[in-house]
Amino acid sequence: MAAVDVAGEFETIRRLFAPLAHPEWGRGLKDDVAVVPSRPGHDLVLTKDAIVEGVHFLASDPLDTVSRKLLRVNLSDLAAKGAEPFGYLLACHWSERCGWPERMTFVDGLRADQKAFGVALLGGDTVVTPGPASFSVSMLGWTPKGRTVGRAGARAGDLVFVTGSIGDGWLGLQAAQEKLSLEPDRLAALIDRYRTPTPRLEFAGPIRDFASASIDVSDGLIADLGHMAEAGGVRIEVELELVPRSAAGQAWFDGRVDEQAALEKLVTGGDDYEIAFTARAADETALRREAERRHLRLTRIGRVMAGQGVVARFAGQPVPIDRPGFTHG
Repeated sequence: MAAVDVAGEFETIRRLFAPLAHPEWGRGLKDDVAVVPSRPGHDLVLTKDAIVEGVHFLASDPLDTVSRKLLRVNLSDLAAKGAEPFGYLLACHWSERCGWPERMTFVDGLRADQKAFGVALLGGDTVVTPGPASFSVSMLGWTPKGRTVGRAGARAGDLVFVTGSIGDGWLGLQAAQEKLSLEPDRLAALIDRYRTPTPRLEFAGPIRDFASASIDVSDGLIADLGHMAEAGGVRIEVELELVPRSAAGQAWFDGRVDEQAALEKLVTGGDDYEIAFTARAADETALRREAERRHLRLTRIGRVMAGQGVVARFAGQPVPIDRPGFTHG
């Protein structure tokens, strides 16, 4: 495929990205650096995620949904730490199919989500690659000093919770690849969840206030709970029947003959970007009250015990799960 004739790097920055930049900290993208002021009484929290065509998004996905997913997966990391986002650095590796209209569409998605989530572009880089398109974001946020919630911290006796629903990211990918047979509105809902997941930023405050350990569900619920168990030196037990499903996810589940196998797919598929966390049993009522105030679904799915690893149970019996989630190379 011949290279697409588009404006060069500096024209792309000037015409597309400069209007997204923070007017002060991003220096209008006319400098090689951004300058971030300190915030008294707060810690600066940073995270970075990359997405690659053919791995994290499909070549057929509209580029505005790709850019929105890019921001949202990074915002999800901040939400799970109890952080408030404020800005990001962006790197674009355009493939040969990314002409000027495609770049404009990509920026349209950034503009919409900057407004939705209150963040601004601080700087970055843009290049062309002969390979697949890929993009990365370094997201910055704030937490009150010393109150960033980590993966470690879960203790025996804690309960395990998850926000929203699990399995829609994996189901949405199947739907986008036309591998599911469901009603059109169900398919559309699942594809939307896959392409533009919702970071649970509204729950960052309760995570800060109550969670002993927390992580966003990106690789798969079982895999990510495993990361928390390893970091905390504990065992996490999960009841698969309790794992929450959306209406579309339930419609798919109702058509499965092997319920255990279906649940295993939902809890290992990944791309959900919900928050899984542990908290003291004494705080469950307060957590549920905070979730209700935000009209957010919150489900208790298990508990923390002495030991190590993750134990998934179905009908009261342990379920061996060979592949707990997506593994990055």
